[in-house]
Amino acid sequence: MLQIENLTFDAWGRRFLEDANVNLPVGAKVGLVGRNGAGKSTLFKVILGEMESSGGEIKMPRGARIASVAQEHPATPETLLETILAADTERAELTARLETAEPEDLGDIYMRLIEIDADAAPSRAAEILSGLGFTNEDLTRPMAEFSGGWRMRVALAAALFAEPDLLLLDEPTNYLDLEGALWLEARMKKYPHTAIIISHDRELLNNSVGYILHLNAGKLDFYTGGYDSFENQRGEKQRLQEAMRSKVEAKRAHMQSFVDRFRATASKATQAQSRLKMLAKLPEVSATIEERVAPFTLPSPLRPLAPPLIRLEGVDVGYGAKPILRGLNLRLDLDDRIGLLGVNGAGKSTFAKMIAGALKIEAGHMHRDRRMKVGWFHQHQIEALDPADTPLEIVRRALPDASESQRRSKLAQFGLGFEKAETTVANLSGGERARLLLNLVAMEAPHLLILDEPTNHLDIDSRRALLDALNRYEGAVILITHDRSLMELVADRLWLTADGGVKPFDGDMDDYSKFVLDRARINARNANVAAAAAMAAAEPEPVAAPPPPALAKPLLSPSTLRRRLEEAEQALARATKVVADIDTSLADPTLYAKDPAKAADLGRKRVTAQAKLDEAEALWMQAAETLEKVTG
Repeated sequence: MLQIENLTFDAWGRRFLEDANVNLPVGAKVGLVGRNGAGKSTLFKVILGEMESSGGEIKMPRGARIASVAQEHPATPETLLETILAADTERAELTARLETAEPEDLGDIYMRLIEIDADAAPSRAAEILSGLGFTNEDLTRPMAEFSGGWRMRVALAAALFAEPDLLLLDEPTNYLDLEGALWLEARMKKYPHTAIIISHDRELLNNSVGYILHLNAGKLDFYTGGYDSFENQRGEKQRLQEAMRSKVEAKRAHMQSFVDRFRATASKATQAQSRLKMLAKLPEVSATIEERVAPFTLPSPLRPLAPPLIRLEGVDVGYGAKPILRGLNLRLDLDDRIGLLGVNGAGKSTFAKMIAGALKIEAGHMHRDRRMKVGWFHQHQIEALDPADTPLEIVRRALPDASESQRRSKLAQFGLGFEKAETTVANLSGGERARLLLNLVAMEAPHLLILDEPTNHLDIDSRRALLDALNRYEGAVILITHDRSLMELVADRLWLTADGGVKPFDGDMDDYSKFVLDRARINARNANVAAAAAMAAAEPEPVAAPPPPALAKPLLSPSTLRRRLEEAEQALARATKVVADIDTSLADPTLYAKDPAKAADLGRKRVTAQAKLDEAEALWMQAAETLEKVTG
């Protein structure tokens, strides 16, 4: 699908790629990994043609469609559903042509629309949007009403909906919550074409891709399997390379010793010259270079406090109007490791602000030891950094009584060496900014660490270093993250933020993953119905098909539920027949010449009929599931 041959790329005074080669098979799901700054995003830009290579070739099949998610979708007046549907450019173009096409061309247009299953597009778009956290009410909202973060999700949804032959995703989980990341992980397994994903999410790279493409020192190395398999293969490769290097160096030293001893001896001169020729032919085997990652410094509290650290009794909290969270009854002890779950907007950050002391409660009682120190990291801290500031100036303010050498030493402990100490924030990478702030919030040995999405800018090795530091830290932790691996390995208990409350979740991350995906399937079915209703409202032409019966409530008897299921099956059959009859009429090539007005009318009726069919199918599935739950 994608062939890269001897690709070389230079920019900004450095070489990112040097004679790099790889050949990706059709349909491969590939994780592109490498250290921050190695050039992964740059490689995407070269593939897209946004940057010109210094040498080499990038080959793809003629006519192959390629797409990426580079930035948030613009704030337009179009509705969310219309925006996603427009991402399928062929469907959009064919639909637009129906209005102006000549009668003799209408048959071909309708047949092509049927071939690409154009009528199912609204349901498919709604399913993707539901999985990424959008509600049914969002489908008809204009894009201008969504924030930048949500418009990034729209851009991702549009790319997934368009299903290009080559899909390039650069850190797609960075603007998703854990629930969205779990859905995307499942979705990418089923993606029908080739995809390359830049990600530092170990679970995504283990569960959703079949290959790893490693960018290191300007070269591309291709591995089969997920990330864990890649680490094992790479480790073995490095071990064999080091063994080969040692063997070659030992042989080189032995030959050189012979040459040095006998070069001046007449009887051995010929043999010495022979050894010199052999030395020249010995291959150069480079030494393996360990990529060291600086550890995180998270000092444990010096003096433990009496339990509990925090006790909440009937607490309401919000921002002045209706409380965001109500009736909180929870307890946090010094050794607790809490993973805070919940979709975006459920109140996780509100809860974190309250525990950190940045938001006052509105009702109830919160017991909190006055001596308790809290270290609170959140993404807004990175965004609020002054671009003209430097790490050294930041540490000067944090340690006003320390000497200059002590401050530089502290920065070195954080992983920011001498050359980075006086670099402006604007010129630091996202990972370096996150590393600086993570270490700073923990510098005073807090009793509680609150970490809200700490890994967004960290590569896999830095995430592992953070995990090691958290496991050494002896205080309490509240963790909010879309990184499932970090959540699994840090959190001892899970709290779920939902329906205006925070309660313990009975289960582990596997249970929560199943819970999220089951809920996504139910929401997707509801979204299909909502999309069908939205399309029917936009094209209100009636169809001669009776409405489906109302669904039974879960508490009805099995016999009643069976009768309702039969009624739903009959409604589905009627709706299916209506669509089939219209398709039969549209398939008649003489229709468009004899009566183009009727052909156009049938085309409009088919859109509405398909919407009714989708709704009937969703109701039938819901009736069947209800009966199954009641009868076991």
